[in-house]
Amino acid sequence: MARFVVHSIPGSPCGRAVLATLIEKGADFRFARVEPRSLKSPSHLALHPFGRVPVLEHDGLRLYETQAILRYLDRVLESPSLTPEDARLAARMDEIMGVSDWYLFQGVNNVIGFHRIVAPKLLGRVPDESAIAAAMPRAHTVVAELSRLLGDKEFLVTEQLTLADFLVSAQMDMLAQTPEWLPLTAERLNLRGWLARINARESLRATTWECVEAMAEAA
Repeated sequence: MARFVVHSIPGSPCGRAVLATLIEKGADFRFARVEPRSLKSPSHLALHPFGRVPVLEHDGLRLYETQAILRYLDRVLESPSLTPEDARLAARMDEIMGVSDWYLFQGVNNVIGFHRIVAPKLLGRVPDESAIAAAMPRAHTVVAELSRLLGDKEFLVTEQLTLADFLVSAQMDMLAQTPEWLPLTAERLNLRGWLARINARESLRATTWECVEAMAEAA
């Protein structure tokens, strides 16, 4: 099978979800670094017309949008399957992936994670405390719902790992590195336990910001 190429920025949670899925599947891939300042450049817009990451290239196919990439990988790399066979559980997985994209990332991690981690580390900016405070009510709603959906299960959808665990954990792990994580999860300890279990997997340990930086240097 042709090698996969992942175009992304080290530290990108969406890029991390793709990389972790490839590692979980035992696939051969190459990481292609995208510089944040190049997202709107003609060369990157030729890969992704909306100037975002990640982008996957495989055997003549170029694909963007993280959920589409993850589902493609699960179809072409059949084992281990990361999509439930049961239609209701598959629908729940889709629902949780939608929550990750539209509510956990949009308005929560792209505010709190950005101001606490990305802006200081990459841009040398001081966190905007007012923006963080304004995002906290939404963050509490999102974290409470994900905690409810998790319940006492091993993983988010069922007792088996699914694509939802990779997509959500990549976002949650960045949020967990902020001081806001403790108050957000003080009454949602099941989420802390779930994130610890996911982060202990080789696929997640191999795709931290530092590890992906090393991938980029080695490419």
